[in-house]
Amino acid sequence: MQLSYWELKNWFTHVDFTVVGSGIVGLHAALRLREKFPESKILVLEKGMLPQGASTKNAGFACFGSLSEIIDDLKSHSEEEVIDLIQKRTKGLQLLRKRLGDAAIDYKPYGGYELFLENDDTFYSECLGKLPFINEILNPVFRSPVFAKEVDRFGFGGSKEYLIFNPFEAQIDTGNMMQELLKQAVSQNILILNQQTVTSYLEKNDHVEVALGDFSFPTRKLLFATNGFASALTGGQVKPARAQVLITQPIPNLDIKGTFHLDRGYYYFRNVGDRILLGGGRNLDFETENTTVFGETELVQKKLEALLKEVILPNQEVAIAHRWSGIMGMGNSKKPIVTQLSDQVYCGVRLGGMGVAIGSLIGTELADLV
Repeated sequence: MQLSYWELKNWFTHVDFTVVGSGIVGLHAALRLREKFPESKILVLEKGMLPQGASTKNAGFACFGSLSEIIDDLKSHSEEEVIDLIQKRTKGLQLLRKRLGDAAIDYKPYGGYELFLENDDTFYSECLGKLPFINEILNPVFRSPVFAKEVDRFGFGGSKEYLIFNPFEAQIDTGNMMQELLKQAVSQNILILNQQTVTSYLEKNDHVEVALGDFSFPTRKLLFATNGFASALTGGQVKPARAQVLITQPIPNLDIKGTFHLDRGYYYFRNVGDRILLGGGRNLDFETENTTVFGETELVQKKLEALLKEVILPNQEVAIAHRWSGIMGMGNSKKPIVTQLSDQVYCGVRLGGMGVAIGSLIGTELADLV
């Protein structure tokens, strides 16, 4: 990379903070650093044309976990850990809304629903049985019941008569959210360079030397906000998880409004205006879907199409408009990793598929480590 004097001077000289990753976490970290250090020089590096992982690719669920997800989490996490996670997610959503504004992100509080397939008797009974207990442990957070049984008014096929309704859930426009975040970053004199991959870094006495291929530059502090791509940084504590998604063509007289969960959160769908967005299915083949490679597989796409045509919109002809995938960051624990890796290097990763909810808070916490 041959750079001019002007390029070196304006972008790569006297850099105080370099943030790797321009997604929800990275931009919130940069904006928080600007609040803390008004005169600092902040550079954000992004390896994609747009934020590469899931920030511009997610389904736009403003949620903190369905009833079955929470019950499932309690099998591998303590009650205290699960409540803390839900508190963080709700706090993160409040932070996101406060920073960007509901109008900018097209926040729609339609509520969230969970449906259960007809043959899922055991888990359905477990969820209904534990519903009062989950409401009780979440009462200190929400001050009112979160989950309630409600008759399915949407006409879903092959599912139980009752849905579980959550009035605290909403949907947002993912593209609008990221555009507004990028606008705020630029307005705060935060420099953003796209299609720049950090290939290595070397910590020195008073700075970190950051390599972009055969070019390197010094920065006082280095912050990683690379979520699903952070396995090497964290000694394997973060595992990539690909999420495959599809969206339909517009559907006349679509009556479905809200965010919907199925099978412990492994499947999810929502309306986007008069379209249905549907994603998930990585549980069909965890090994294949634990990847940083974008793309779709026939196994998952066929399952999504079957759910669409048999459960969500039974007896309707529906055309698929578009398919894509995103990369999330998972691990053995759902607790995010926000830590100082060394004297001048930090990371905020492993969002557990809840980037919209928790990303703003993790970005803020990451910046507050400095």
